[in-house]
This record gives sequence, structure tokens and C-alpha cells, in this order.
Amino acid sequence: MEVRRRQLPVVSERPLAKAGLKSESVLNARGPGVFEREVEKIEDALLLTTVEKAVAWSQSSSMWPDTFGLACCAIEMMSIVSSRYDIARFGMERFSSSPRQADLLIVSGRVTHKMAAPLRQVYDQMLEPKWVIAMGACASSGGMFNNYTILQGVDKIVPVDIHVPGCPPRPDALVEGIVRLHEKIRAGVPPAYSIRGVAE
Repeated sequence: MEVRRRQLPVVSERPLAKAGLKSESVLNARGPGVFEREVEKIEDALLLTTVEKAVAWSQSSSMWPDTFGLACCAIEMMSIVSSRYDIARFGMERFSSSPRQADLLIVSGRVTHKMAAPLRQVYDQMLEPKWVIAMGACASSGGMFNNYTILQGVDKIVPVDIHVPGCPPRPDALVEGIVRLHEKIRAGVPPAYSIRGVAE
């Protein structure tokens, strides 16, 4: 009776080369060496990653939001910690009251010119790396308040990573914005302040 040996599933043909290993034995036309062939047999059953990907995953899975609720969007933002939406599943159950213990600023509502300086002060006190979500039409573009008192978009004073549209957006729209921010962080996209700089 013939005994069959269990075969591990092969995800890709040359996973070491596709993962970015540049050693001569991997890139050699004759194929990988003995060590690489042995690793190929077990690497589909193990988790292999880089330090950069592990850091990005840990940053996206342990964000502490700082709330900056100014108007009706703040009520929608508060409800994302309820049992229905439950952002604790993303590791974000702790809304910080101190900007020195937060790395995500959720600006929800209209920002007047009088509140622009406190908003910028809160942003400057946050630790790096830090991200900003502009929640709602008023925070993104001034909304229906096209007048001299309302700031026409918070991106004039702080760099915004994600805009969540709506007036006000539903809590699940904010959760979608948080998921999109996590995808950007895990993909290695740097925060907005390192791409566009910070307004003076």
C-alpha cells in the first residue's frame, strides 16, 4: 500500500523572489539553492513579513482618536463607540481627552475662525505619526456655511488624510473612513503632513 505524503499548498511559484529577496541564489537562473528550497516548503505555513509592514499593522491596529466635536457631526461620531458600530474591534475603544495621548484627530463639525487656533494647538500637541479625519461637509469644505465666520475646510490649517462626506455623515460612513485610513497606513502611505507639509 502506497502512503501519500501531505503536500503544503503553494501560494506562488517563487515567493522568495516576489517578496523582495535579492540574493544571488534566489535570482539565479538555475533557481534557488538548498536553503531557499527548504524555506519555500514551509513559508506558506508560516507568517513572514518585514519590519515596516509589522510596524504599519501595529500602528493601524492601535490608534487612539482625539475628539474634536464641534456641531451635529459630533453626535454621529459619539455613536461609533456604541455596541452597534463598536470601533473597539479596530483597537480604538479609547477616545483620548489629551492630545499628547492621541494619534488620530477626528474633526467633526464646522470650524469657525475663532476655533482655528485651538484646533491647530491640539494638532501640534499630538505625537507623531498622526493622522486627521475631516468628518462631514462642514469640516471638509465649510458646507452650507459659506460666510466670513466659518473656515472653508480644515485642510487650510491642518493636513487632512481622509475626508468623510455627508451632512452629517452616518456613523457607518465614519467607520468606513477609519477602515480606509487603516488601509492607507498598512499600504505604507505616509501621513498627510509628511506629503503636503503643514500650513503656517
